[in-house]
Parts: sequence; C-alpha cells; structure tokens
Amino acid sequence: MDLINLRRDVHAHPEPAFCELRTAALVLSHLRELPVTVRTGAMRLEGIPAYPDAATLEHFAGLAVGSGADEADVAKLAAEGTAIVAELSGDRPGPTWALRFDMDALPVTEASDGTHFPAAQGFRSAYEGFMHACGHDGHVAIGLALARRLADRDFPGTVRFLFQPAEEGGRGARAMLGADVVDGVDRFAAVHLGLDLPTGVVAAGITGIFATTKMRARFTGTASHAAAAPQDGRNALLAAATAVLGIHGLPRFSTADTRVNVGTLRADGNVNIVPALAELTCEARSKDGAVNADLTERVKQVLRGAALAQGVDVDIEETGGSTSLDCDGELLDAVLAAAGATGHEAVRLHEMGGSDDASLFAEAVQRAGGQATYIVVGGGNPAPHHNPHFDVDETALPVAVDVLEALVRRGAAATDR
Repeated sequence: MDLINLRRDVHAHPEPAFCELRTAALVLSHLRELPVTVRTGAMRLEGIPAYPDAATLEHFAGLAVGSGADEADVAKLAAEGTAIVAELSGDRPGPTWALRFDMDALPVTEASDGTHFPAAQGFRSAYEGFMHACGHDGHVAIGLALARRLADRDFPGTVRFLFQPAEEGGRGARAMLGADVVDGVDRFAAVHLGLDLPTGVVAAGITGIFATTKMRARFTGTASHAAAAPQDGRNALLAAATAVLGIHGLPRFSTADTRVNVGTLRADGNVNIVPALAELTCEARSKDGAVNADLTERVKQVLRGAALAQGVDVDIEETGGSTSLDCDGELLDAVLAAAGATGHEAVRLHEMGGSDDASLFAEAVQRAGGQATYIVVGGGNPAPHHNPHFDVDETALPVAVDVLEALVRRGAAATDR
C-alpha cells in the first residue's frame, strides 16, 4: 500500500461530518482485500443533531461517484451512515483492541499559494470550502495501512478498527456508541497527528483534553417595519447579539481551565425590517467534566435571559460534545515500549489543549473495566490545526503505523472483566 498517495487522495477529497461517502467507500474498497469482518452502518442515526439533509447527502454522493467511488457503496453509506467497523482476529488468545480513525474534514477553504505543500504538489482540496485541516486524512491512511500489516494475523487477540465520521463537532462517537461498537473491548486507543509535537515524536498519552458541549440557539421574534412600527417588532437578532456578549462575558472558573466561544451568528431580514429570526452556534469547554456541565448551564441561562429581555423565544439544542480523559498508566507504558521497540522517540504525556470525542469511546471502555489512551504522533505542522495552511509532515505516517503495529503484536494482557 502506498501510504503517502492514499493520504493525498483522501486529502484532495475532503468531506464534512456524516458526508464522508467517498472516504468511507475508499475504506471499504481496501478492507475487502483483507481477512477482516466488516460492519457498515455502525452508528445509530436516530437523534443525531444537525444530521445532513437528503439534498446535502445527494450532493456529496454525486461528488463521490464522480471522483471514482463505487456507486452501490456510496448509496449504501448514504442510507446507513458512514461509520465502518472492521474486525481482525489474531492467531492466538489476547486482548480485544479498539483503534479509532476519524474521517471527516472541516468547512475551511484551503490555501492555494505555493508555500502550502498540498497546493504546490497538486493534491489541494478539490472541494472548495472544505479541507482536511486537522490530519484526519492521515488517520484514515494509517488505519488502512495498519490493517494491511496485521493481515498476517500474527498477533494475540483481536483488533477492531473504528472508522469514525463527524469527530469535528463531537457527534460521531456518540452515534457509534449507540451501535455498541466498543462492547467487549479491553484496550482502546485513538491516534492523532500533529498537535505541535516535533515530527515523528510519539506521545503515549495526553493531558489537558477538554470536555465540551456544542450548542445551537434559534431565536424567534416578530418582524415589523423598522421605522414605521418598531414597537411592534421583537428583535431576534438583538437578542442573539446580546447573548454573544453575555456568553463571552461569563466568569472563568478557579477550579479548572475553561473556554467559551460563539462560532457563528446569522439572521434573516433586511436593513429596514426588525429581524424575526436569528441563530448562533457556541460551545463551552473545560478540562473538568463537572465544570463543563456547570458552564454549559450558565451559557444556556445567558441565552434564555437574552431572549426574555427582547421578548423573543429561544430553542437551545446540544449539537455535540465530548468528555475529559485520563489515560491509563499500563497502556502508557505499553505505547512507550512499542515506540522503543520500533526505534522512535517517545514521551509519556503531551498537553492537548483541545477536545476529541474519542474520549467518549475511552470513557465507555474504562467504565466496563478496560483501559484507554490517546496517542499523538508529531506531524511538524507548519500552521495550527483548523487553519487554511495546516499540513502534516508525511514522514510521520509510517511512524504511527509502526507504533500501533508493535503495540498490537506485543499484546498487553487483557484486564479481567
């Protein structure tokens, strides 16, 4: 398998949350060549907030088929969801691993200047307005390369590969957990490229991951003529704008690191109309799950208060989220040993400073008596994550495959369950 070209192919065709139809079809095409059991539709579609509508799915299905994806696979994935689980059994008893590889891209327009490596090398995003700006293209390639290496089945136990949609926004893991994808798992690990580690350096685990709650608030007021009858209007935009300032004005906590952000604000109307509809999206984060829950409720109070002050209604929807994560010491030791065995530099822990809903998989495994960690492989990223100039040093990809392969082949003993 050409690991670099596979990554570049995925990079050139970025797809947003739950629309990863071409990417998932590509995953399926590679898995069919291997001695794995494949489960498609490995997610619960009911109750997913802000799930793409039929027109959006049809649009990305057309792009997928137009760029070479199998039409039947794309149709099946559009109907069932893009989550894929592949299971590979070793030739002797051992632990059951679950390894997460996320697939989705971001609504970012990729840089096109010659200083940006993908643009200079001809694999910049073919879909304007979307970009792999977080390394998930590399994660997909790593997962498939690992499955191919382990196809000889010369390892103890079982490996379950979780190809996850919709990590961005914190919705995909929850949808997959609804389909029981980590039942019976003894060891869980996610892998992420970049995060400001030097190229090829491996972090066995992370600290400082934020619990987060993503929210959408829709304000509904009454339209009126802004000059002739302003008293008859109820200004939804003013309520939303007041809420923006109120959210950013919330006090921080002394007991845990916290963050708030309003990411979008939109309204309907015209310059001479009191706007009746407005919508904002926002998030709360904390390195402590309980503090995040408290902060989330304070954000909701601000939203409700702003609506009340302007006499409008507000509907608040939690659109996604994740929790905090404590990596297990035994797995940290195992990753360090795997890195050492493959000759790669490693550190025990790395400060993350962000969120990832892989934490929900980890939490589920740990609650059932298993162990979890979150592995980082430095990617020498020249720009921050979620930036139009983000990229990864492709020499980091085989490092990640080496370490994960050694981790599985060395086979830590399963925890008694």
